Amino acid sequence: MIAFPNAKINLGLQIVERRPDGYHNLETIFYPIPVEDALEFCVRAGMPTKCRLNVSGIPVEGNCDDNLVCRAYHLLDEQFDLPPIEIFLHKHIPTGAGLGGGSSDAAFMLRLLNNTFDLHLTYQELENYAALLGADCAFFIQNRPTFAHGIGNLFRPIQLSLKDYQLWLVKPDIFVSTREAFAQITPRKPEVSLQELINEPIESWRNAMVNDFEASVFPQHPELQAIKERLYAHGALYAAMSGSGSSLFGIFAPDTNLPTQEDFGSKAFQWQGQLR
Repeated sequence: MIAFPNAKINLGLQIVERRPDGYHNLETIFYPIPVEDALEFCVRAGMPTKCRLNVSGIPVEGNCDDNLVCRAYHLLDEQFDLPPIEIFLHKHIPTGAGLGGGSSDAAFMLRLLNNTFDLHLTYQELENYAALLGADCAFFIQNRPTFAHGIGNLFRPIQLSLKDYQLWLVKPDIFVSTREAFAQITPRKPEVSLQELINEPIESWRNAMVNDFEASVFPQHPELQAIKERLYAHGALYAAMSGSGSSLFGIFAPDTNLPTQEDFGSKAFQWQGQLR
């Protein structure tokens, strides 16, 4: 059985308060996008280990047990004593991009195991397992537009469709660490909730829906701000950094002529297509 874990973008991201445990509460809108990895596994009786991982495409650092797909397997194996498997993961979603690729791989792995071995886990039970792997992993279990709050682990589905709008995604060769992204953040309660802003016309999002990490990250990496400005210059209705970076995206009207790869440099990861 094969699955195609998809990425997400953040429509707005507001850091609202610092928690006593050192984490930050935030508010954001997760929106799934059709940029996908490929994930498959086969049962392998007699393997010396219960889980073996093969990765192709974009290189992934670390060993099997550190990878979220393997951790997802071991999490359910502890409960259900699963047979040994060999996993094949083709990475297309760029890493360190704020697109949730690793979290999506883990969530889709849980779903694959549940379906293949008839574990009969409900969405809620799968989300509970996913939450043990990462704050945003649980989002990808139901994989629909969602208002997220807490540390990004509390979800409220929303009615939002960007179907037929065009997306241009750019991931330059820049790494932004989480520590770096939080360095200059001053938490604040938003005057208007993203749940209200998302109901306004998309043309109004530009001046109202912000990603707080941009104020911290852009001064350290001016190239990222320049990419956002170029997206607007080419006609984006809304452009922003996703998560803590370093990918940026522009949402374009269905009939807009999109920019070309040369507009953003040949070394960058770029993707364009229609939203669903």
